Formats: sequence, structure tokens, C-alpha cells
Amino acid sequence: MNNHKTIDRAEFLRVIAAATAAAALPAAATAAESPRTQSAAAKPKVLWKGFNLLNKFNPDFQTTFSEEDFEIMAEWGFNFARIPLSYWCWTSRDDWYAIDEKRIAEIDRVVELGRQYGIHINLNFHRAPGYCINPPHEEANLFENDEALKACEYHWQLFAERYKSYSSKVLSFNLINEAPTIEDAKYENVVRRLIETIRRISPTRTIIVDGLDVGNRPLMEIADLRNIIQSGRGYQPMLISHYGANWVYGDGPMYYPREKLSWPLHDNDKTYDREWLRETLNKNWQPWMKLGRTVHIGEFGCHNRTPHEVALAWLEDQFTIFAENGWGWSLWNLYGSFGVLDSGRDDVKYEDFKGHKLDRRMLELLLRYK
Repeated sequence: MNNHKTIDRAEFLRVIAAATAAAALPAAATAAESPRTQSAAAKPKVLWKGFNLLNKFNPDFQTTFSEEDFEIMAEWGFNFARIPLSYWCWTSRDDWYAIDEKRIAEIDRVVELGRQYGIHINLNFHRAPGYCINPPHEEANLFENDEALKACEYHWQLFAERYKSYSSKVLSFNLINEAPTIEDAKYENVVRRLIETIRRISPTRTIIVDGLDVGNRPLMEIADLRNIIQSGRGYQPMLISHYGANWVYGDGPMYYPREKLSWPLHDNDKTYDREWLRETLNKNWQPWMKLGRTVHIGEFGCHNRTPHEVALAWLEDQFTIFAENGWGWSLWNLYGSFGVLDSGRDDVKYEDFKGHKLDRRMLELLLRYK
């Protein structure tokens, strides 16, 4: 039985047209409804720690969500799962407004599993109409094309309506993944439009906004909005986190001599160590933190080609800095080359665990900073 309301496209476009007209009115005329006027002092009190689950990350390999994953995360004491989504999983690449109800129902399941196991669910549009950091690139540009932005609003309105009965303790929304290096004003326009779309339906929904420059710099122009968390990344330096990753452009991570990898890393008369990490991360995020606002590291981790001892030493320095700043985090990923299960490293003595290969030392490191 389907208890969810599907939004009619024509109805949605009428709502968007009215909202766009309202946005053009003087501020005083819209102050009662606009999320821009809500108190920015309402800082979300969260310290979420967990994993990214990639079941709906790639439409060509999408799977249903497994209750076993939630049993495992709950057994270990984690309280957060970020769900990177490609909108191609539930719609047509040729029609932004076609909705596959069967696929959406599979997302319903992960939200409900999170509620049942006490694990906060964060739904992220990793691929949104008009933008994805990964190839293939979208034909339209979300930050310049209003039709793409309207389509993105449509999908967030669909989700806001569908999950409005779940509180922000259970569910948050992460608008897009890893905003590019563009003018702040262009990103601000997209962020505000999407937030206004969501909060017409779910006024108190906690919303996570990925930073600019691929999640590395806060969008300061939205400091007036309440219940906003900005999301950073923990992949620096890429030579450590993405060593041997064949999807990364440039020669460094692919062809650097493995025997020279270390942590701390000394390369071209430069030293990368805990202090370098601290300075880099704090410099990027201090402007947002000085306002008393929350940062969450939505992705971090180390690909399986980096020597295990190097990866663990680097991860520990990352965790130290996250803890100093009071930041939550979500490892990319639970399973796979960055994860603690079935990671495929050639220098790890794995432990059999519920039919999987567990990197016990990496898990114990995560648990120390949980």
C-alpha cells in the first residue's frame, strides 16, 4: 500500500512560480514565512559519526538497503549513515520529472531502518539535476540553468513531502554533493532556493550544505539561516587518501612511488603532518565556527592502495583534529576500498566477520574516536 503523495509536475511548477514571485517582494512582505528570517542562533546540537552507504550511489549497480548494515553499525555504536543518492536511480535520464515509485520505496526503507536502529539518516543528492562532481557530467548546469534548478527543487519537494513525518532527530537532507569552485552568489542562489522549497513543507528540517571548492570552504552567505550544518571533506593531501585511485586526474596519486609514501609525508621540500592538517582544516572552517555554527565531515577516508600503516597514522591525525573541533564525521565507506569491511587491501590480516572481511585495526581506530 502506498501512503506517500506523489507531486504532480504542473502543481509543483505553480508552487515554484508563486514562490519565485514572493521572493521578489520586499523582505518585510515575506518575513513571516521566509527561512532567511529564522533565528540563526538555533545551532543543531549534533555529533554524528558513522559511514556512507552506497546502495543508491550508482544507478547501474544500485541495490536495496540491507538491515544487516544497520545491525552492524548499531552493534559498533555508530549513530549516522550518509546516503549518497543519484537521482537517476528513481527517474529517467531523459525526463527529470518521471518518478519510479518502486525505487523511491527502497529509499523509504533506509529511512525507516535508521529510525528503528537509532541511526540518523542523511539523504544526499550526490547526483542532482544539473550537477555531479563525477562523470558523466550533466548536460545542463544547475548553477546557471533555471530549468535544472527547478527540476532539483521538484525532487527535494518530493522528498520533503514524503518524509515530513520524520523529525530532524531521525532524518536530515544534504542538498548536493561537493559544490564546485564557482562564485559564492551562484551557489547561494541554488542553496536558498532548495532550502526554501524544503522548508515550505518541513520548516524545521536540519539541512546540510556541502562547502564550496569541492566541500572545502564554507558558504558564509547563509549564516542567517537556522538549523544549517556545513559539510567538509577529509581527503587532504590527496596523495595519501587517493593513492592509486584510477579515477583521480593527474599523475600524483597514480604514479608516485609507493615506497616513498609515509605519514608524515615529505615531498618536494614540503612536510605534510598533523600540524599541516590542523592548519589547513581550521583555516578553511574557522569563519563558520566563529559564528558558533556546526561543521560535519561528510566524507573522508583512505583508498586501499595506500600502505595500511600510513593510512592508519594519517587517519588518527584526522580524527584528532575532528575531535579537537567537535566535528562529527562519516567514513567513505562501510564496505569497499575506503572502508572497514571488504576493503581489498593486500597488506592487512583480515578477520572473518559475519561473512565479510573486517579490518579490525581500522575499526578499533574509529571506535577510539567514536
